[in-house]
Amino acid sequence: MSLTDKAIAQIRELIRTGALPPGSKLPPEPDLAAQLGLSRNLAREAVKALAVARVLEVRQGDGTYVTSLQPSLLLEGLGGAVELLQGDSAALQDLMEVRRLLEPVATALAATRINDAQLAEIKGHLDAMREARDEPERLTAHDAAFHHAVVSATGNETLLTLLESISGRTLRARIWRGLLDAQASDRTLAEHEAIFNALSTRDAALSQAAALLHVSNTEQWLREHLRSGEALSLR
Repeated sequence: MSLTDKAIAQIRELIRTGALPPGSKLPPEPDLAAQLGLSRNLAREAVKALAVARVLEVRQGDGTYVTSLQPSLLLEGLGGAVELLQGDSAALQDLMEVRRLLEPVATALAATRINDAQLAEIKGHLDAMREARDEPERLTAHDAAFHHAVVSATGNETLLTLLESISGRTLRARIWRGLLDAQASDRTLAEHEAIFNALSTRDAALSQAAALLHVSNTEQWLREHLRSGEALSLR
């Protein structure tokens, strides 16, 4: 471990233990360096690295603060990192595999926590998908909103952020699914209707099974499409 990494670990430990809680201001750089037994250069580099990671926020003319440490903030960079894998077919398949492992379980959890207002929101997205069945890009947008609403119903912000990052990476694949297969929109609608119906009964096992079928079908289509050598980029 480099000296900078050790300095980062020391500051993170102060945050983890509550010595520097969310929203608190760090001591001035000389004091922080002395407190941690670091050189000022090392303290500065550690602060810069943690600011990039959204753990710290440097406010010009004011000082450096610990952020809210909310998962949506700390994991914000994940989606951007995933987008860098855009041209890597193996990575895309790996991400779809992760989605298959997480989303059905998240849907089952949503079934146990969802309220009537959240169900109504999901139904609204489903109705919009029906209207957009012949417009692949619009259908995809409502598809993403549907899944966002489902996972939001879990109340688990970390889970939502992780799945949002993964789903963002597969957005182009879902658009192409509609563009290249004239029957894809009908199948997608039927799969989403099954998820909604299962959620409406608050049946966790049925909701998980419906979500698993949907994600597995998408994953299977993607693997077959990649084997055919077709490009997924819309550019």
